[in-house]
Amino acid sequence: MSQPSQASSTSPPSPDAAHAHGKSPRRALPARPRWLMLALIALLHAYIGWRLLTPLPVAVGWKVLGGLWLVASTALIPLGLMSRAIQREPLATLLTWTGMTAIGIFSTLFVLTVLRDIVLGVAMVISAIDAQLVVRSAVIVLMLTAMATLLGFYNARRLARVVDVDVPIANLPPELHGFTIVQLSDIHVSSTIRRSYIEAIVEATNKLSPDLIAITGDLVDGGVPALREHIAPLAQLTSRHGTYVCTGNHEYYSGAPAWVDELRRIGLTVLENEHVVLAHEGASLTVAGVTDFTAHHFDPAKSSDPLAAVAGAPEGVPRVLLAHQPRSAPAAHEAGFDLQLSGHTHGGQFWPWMYFVPLQQPYVHGLHRLGRLAIYVSRGTGYWGPPKRFGAPSEITRLRLVVGTA
Repeated sequence: MSQPSQASSTSPPSPDAAHAHGKSPRRALPARPRWLMLALIALLHAYIGWRLLTPLPVAVGWKVLGGLWLVASTALIPLGLMSRAIQREPLATLLTWTGMTAIGIFSTLFVLTVLRDIVLGVAMVISAIDAQLVVRSAVIVLMLTAMATLLGFYNARRLARVVDVDVPIANLPPELHGFTIVQLSDIHVSSTIRRSYIEAIVEATNKLSPDLIAITGDLVDGGVPALREHIAPLAQLTSRHGTYVCTGNHEYYSGAPAWVDELRRIGLTVLENEHVVLAHEGASLTVAGVTDFTAHHFDPAKSSDPLAAVAGAPEGVPRVLLAHQPRSAPAAHEAGFDLQLSGHTHGGQFWPWMYFVPLQQPYVHGLHRLGRLAIYVSRGTGYWGPPKRFGAPSEITRLRLVVGTA
């Protein structure tokens, strides 16, 4: 295995104090936007209470409990979002669990309440509305929310299933036919995803005996001191040619320079606009990685550049790119890559957000084509924020390169 070929001779600037300590460089919201956000959250909860609690055919005590939950959720959501700024444990972890769970419940509850009002509005127009429809539809919204939350929690917390994908590559050398890459993506090690979760992923990955392991960004949500112990099992990943990593946007939120150093310390190869050339059964394969698509917002010297990542790579050798965001695909195509492995989207993570992903990304999940370039987008191996996956299951992806047509 050759050493990574550096994309640029420009020396990156020294990390600032936040990066040096592995902390997120986020700025606090000004007072007015913060209060506006809190007011909006409260208003939306009040809307849910008005539309759902009023018609429920239950005793007043149950309605009071429902109202208390909405009040608690109104407080827990911002506290959960701010929990990373709280240094005291176990308070920070408790607020993360409760706040993020509240976000997941609120999200489904709000969407279904809006859909219910649309249905009731149509029924009113066609004179088909009655008291029973109003009552039953409120009950159905609550039942569907409970079902989606429970199933979503189970799907998020269970070990991701293995998804097998064959990727046809034009002019693939026969020696590389059947070359296997296990892709892990968007694990988001954090207050709710800890060491035991990672150990299970590592064990499942190693059982697949891949030729190469690719981690396509958003591995962490937090600084190195807090999460070092929990990502440590990744050092036990085993494959014929090693484990390669590209950075995602959440690495930059969490102090990318410190995380790059830590991942390299435990034996992973982080590719920041650079590549390696692997020798396999007498054939060669170029594996490159780019920094996140938005990295230039944090460090202009780390601007994502697929062309620079492959500079100096041998011609006529298949090229695989690790790029966290699918929207790197046009630049990867121009740079002559054959396969791009991405994540970022989580496949939408839970209904109905998969339908909104195309507003930002060209691909949501699965295998796609852009000319000669094959793009595979993982739904992710963990989850972000709410411990909830509904309609977008997590995955450990085993990709097999196969000979394709030009």
